Amino acid sequence: MHFRTATTGVASKSMRNELNRLVNTVSDYAMKKPFDAEMQSFFYLFTRYLAERAESHELDWDKISSPAADQIVPYDNLKGSSSPQILNKLAVLKVNGGLGTSMGMTGAKSALEVKDDMTFLDLTVRQIEHLNTTHQVDVPLILMTSFNTHEDTLRIIKKYANQQLRITTFNQSRYPRIFKETLLPCPQSAEDDKSKWYPPGHGDLYNALVHSGVLDQLLAEGKEYLFVSNSDNLGAVVDDKILQYMMDSGAEFIMEVTDKTKADVKGGTIIDYEGSIRLLEIAQVPSEHVEDFKAIRKFKIFNTNNLWINLKALKRIMEGEGMDLDIIVNPKVTDDGQAVIQLETAAGAAIKHFKNAHGINVPRSRFLPVKSCSDLLLIKSDIYSLEHGQLVINPNRLFGTTPVIKLGDHFKKIAQFQKRFKKIPKIIELDHLTVTGDVYFGRNVTLRGTVIVVANEGQRIDIPDGCVLENRLLSGNLTMTEL
Repeated sequence: MHFRTATTGVASKSMRNELNRLVNTVSDYAMKKPFDAEMQSFFYLFTRYLAERAESHELDWDKISSPAADQIVPYDNLKGSSSPQILNKLAVLKVNGGLGTSMGMTGAKSALEVKDDMTFLDLTVRQIEHLNTTHQVDVPLILMTSFNTHEDTLRIIKKYANQQLRITTFNQSRYPRIFKETLLPCPQSAEDDKSKWYPPGHGDLYNALVHSGVLDQLLAEGKEYLFVSNSDNLGAVVDDKILQYMMDSGAEFIMEVTDKTKADVKGGTIIDYEGSIRLLEIAQVPSEHVEDFKAIRKFKIFNTNNLWINLKALKRIMEGEGMDLDIIVNPKVTDDGQAVIQLETAAGAAIKHFKNAHGINVPRSRFLPVKSCSDLLLIKSDIYSLEHGQLVINPNRLFGTTPVIKLGDHFKKIAQFQKRFKKIPKIIELDHLTVTGDVYFGRNVTLRGTVIVVANEGQRIDIPDGCVLENRLLSGNLTMTEL
């Protein structure tokens, strides 16, 4: 114990010296001051990490229980809103810092075309503009970018200049990656390459709202509530029923949760911890309890990251004790093979800081993220159509659920995905699709029931134009002319 405490002091002092040196690499005073403030915030997070590590600060698994009935409200219990004019008190924030690297993208993920030649950002703008013009209200859109997506985003939003919508962008923090061995920062100067830095997760939202001046700007405009969601969640549309409920109940923070399925076992969940409401992420779960965490029996719901926040309450908290959000340690390996760590936080963890905070169990339709090309195929398909930028499920779909789609590694990157589908198949009657290996789809292909296509190593399957596959398993080396 003494050894750990002693090394904590040394690591803290060494980091402090290195950060001071980093700040001194900025010669322009106007740039130096905000950079210094950012490094102070990072240092605070780092010292908390050291302290927690020294104390082996872990949740006591035996004190964790499922949330109490009054901590989760069913969406069906909400009443309609009294008047659309309540929307004048609302602002919408999209977390827009993601690059989509897992899908082989290099720019802002929100610039990906997802439906009818429209991007994530196009759909969000269309939704809010429709809201503003239909109800004669003024709901502004705020985009929190990261240093990875900021320039991209500024370029993209120029095309919305004539829309009935005000767009504000602000940049979240840029923190230095830490070498795992030495616990020292990777960058040697403030100008160092992007790969030496990281955006510290969406939990940085609260700090960044304060430091950018956006929180004060919203309050000055008379905005009282903020609806936050990820830019790649196409189900996260403004819902005045939730807003009305928030106003009536006096809840300062609401997290939208939805029922877990087998696909969501890693999603963060609301727990009751010694009588208070908390968010538990899989990264915080001791390894011996990971299977318990994934089990649907104990934790039936998960966090959609659609959050509703009372702005006056946020101001009070940030001016008072501030927010110590649970630290998530994200290990990474640099391009040259060095082990580094990123200290991150999750926005939903703020739930423990607000009064009367709780969850609302919303329909699955409010959680439609696009994290992979399998998700993208579903969104692009005839299962959904668009109404004013909002995804609507096709009335001809006989089941309430959407099909399960699993595309293999050959479809992992966007460029490959686009090359392998000449046109998106018709899947209105599909239950399950699994595709692995070197497979290509022609135009006007129809898939029904359960379809499994397996091209083994060194083989290729071409599914021809106009082909109908119903409850079929295809494997081997096929250039199909007829079935």
